[in-house]
Amino acid sequence: MAALLRSLGRSFGRLLALFVLSVLALQLYFAARIALMAVVDPQSTTFQRSEAWRLLVEKHQILWAQQWVDYERISPHLKRAVIASEDADFTEHSGVDWDAIERAWERNQRAEERAQRLNARIERKGTKAAPREARVVGGSTITQQLAKNLFLGSERSLARKGQEFAITLMLETLLGKRRILEIYLNSVEWGEGLFGAEAAARHYFRVPAASLGAVQAARLAVMLPAPKRFEKRPNSAYVVGRAGTIVARMGAVDPP
Repeated sequence: MAALLRSLGRSFGRLLALFVLSVLALQLYFAARIALMAVVDPQSTTFQRSEAWRLLVEKHQILWAQQWVDYERISPHLKRAVIASEDADFTEHSGVDWDAIERAWERNQRAEERAQRLNARIERKGTKAAPREARVVGGSTITQQLAKNLFLGSERSLARKGQEFAITLMLETLLGKRRILEIYLNSVEWGEGLFGAEAAARHYFRVPAASLGAVQAARLAVMLPAPKRFEKRPNSAYVVGRAGTIVARMGAVDPP
């Protein structure tokens, strides 16, 4: 019996060591890819490739509009607008904004409670209305969004979130804020099959990314949380009104 336990212990130890080595090898792979991005522009992201595959399956065509432009050829207005809208403390935090995560968690808790109360009322009345789901609000920074888009899928799990934090730290350490923002603005989604500032500026305003004005930049920034929804109504009252709020905030933003 003792010999069996020792054998099982050795087997478990080997499996644990193999698991640890595999995790370390994966982190080294990510670190090497990110280090290369300091000098080589990424051609695509995991998110872009998954979207291209989805569109190929659903619509039997590949929709992909993207044109890389250097940091200097992206309007300062767009840099300010995206930071003001998506991550006001982008230049201050180290990749993860814990205060924003806490605020998002509190908002999600309140939204969940409201949804539960509403569903309880619907159930008491015996109506056929569909159950309401709480709208989840994220607290991710620009760096975290880039980490997810570059390497990770859309599934939600504790392990995936931990990997996102690790990649975020690598991005901040190996690239710096300026390069992170450059890659983000060149790869983020602005509509179905539409990626990057240059493609978005030409699609919505018929101008290059370098020529975007403050209001145009703010309207593009408004679209980022839900580009597929907003691209159907890019001139909606919400987009225009929210853009005005972002324009008012842009003056306080100093891009890297």
